[in-house]
Amino acid sequence: MEKKESLYIAGPECFYIDGTERLNAMRRLAEADGFSVSLPNDVPLKLDHEDLRRNADAIFKNCAESMNRSTAILCDLEFYRGPEIDGGSAYEIGMAYARGIRCYGYTRDLRAMCWKYQGIELKNGVPYDRKGRVLPYWELPFSYNIVGSTKIVEGDFAACLRTFKTDLEEERKAGKPGAIAPAEPKLVPGAADEPVVYLAGPERFEPDAAERYGKMKRICRAYGLRVLTPMDETPETESEDPYARAFSRFERNQRHVRGCDILIANLNDFHGWEPESDTSFECGMAYQLGKRLYGYMDSAVRMRERVPNLGEAHGWRDVCGCNVENFDYPINLMFASSMPVYEGAFEQVIKRIAEDL
Repeated sequence: MEKKESLYIAGPECFYIDGTERLNAMRRLAEADGFSVSLPNDVPLKLDHEDLRRNADAIFKNCAESMNRSTAILCDLEFYRGPEIDGGSAYEIGMAYARGIRCYGYTRDLRAMCWKYQGIELKNGVPYDRKGRVLPYWELPFSYNIVGSTKIVEGDFAACLRTFKTDLEEERKAGKPGAIAPAEPKLVPGAADEPVVYLAGPERFEPDAAERYGKMKRICRAYGLRVLTPMDETPETESEDPYARAFSRFERNQRHVRGCDILIANLNDFHGWEPESDTSFECGMAYQLGKRLYGYMDSAVRMRERVPNLGEAHGWRDVCGCNVENFDYPINLMFASSMPVYEGAFEQVIKRIAEDL
């Protein structure tokens, strides 16, 4: 009965020492329940090109094709190199949501972020991060876009699979599909020759976000770009329930991604060695919708020089035992293979993008 369902299994397992064995065990478990499974490593790839970036691009292409064969994503949401989830996994959830397929995630730690973030400071009962910001989504286990798009299960892959299977059975009894119905894009009126740019990044969490975005908009307008930011348009739901507020923010974010022509992402590290999760999600969503993408970072040195690791003698493992990939890119290949990633300050980057356009 489940053969028509094809599961895309996502997560940072590919960086684990025993990652291949774990993924194969998950596959067997899903297949035993009658599901087909779509994994990026289903198709053998010849990754021997002397240009390491070409190898990364081949892997990304394979991931995208695997996603497009799938009817649901089941994603490992364990924190990765910090309290954020793996950026590549958040990107893949964004791709899945844009396709309108079912999004499921699982974690052993469903506590709010204020309990998982290390280095928190309390001021008058409000938690702040190490950079002096009110800790983003501190009342939630994950970022707004992850919470808004994904059904989150407490437990392991097997628990998530059981929940998914139960939901399918309930849908069959009710005679209704369970896939997400993508929202209509929220378009921004403007001149036809002015592309609409969405600025994805962690600036949205800064105490002076409005001023920062005002300056960024002025820079973009000087180069003929019309701008949307995460703070624009649709007002948020006023509610004491953090989940209701999270879904309101998620709705606003995803509508902006649908309504833009170009997404420009700040991919700098956020609370660890991964990009901010909402930004990662929005990048994956924009890619799947056929938007043009650009990224920028303060430092674009390759990952093995940027992310602390134990060196070649220890398999280039970080302190958590995860392999730091080496494709001559500054960031995970999901980002680097789907967009140019520039080094520099915002105005320098906008100038380069405008020249490219």
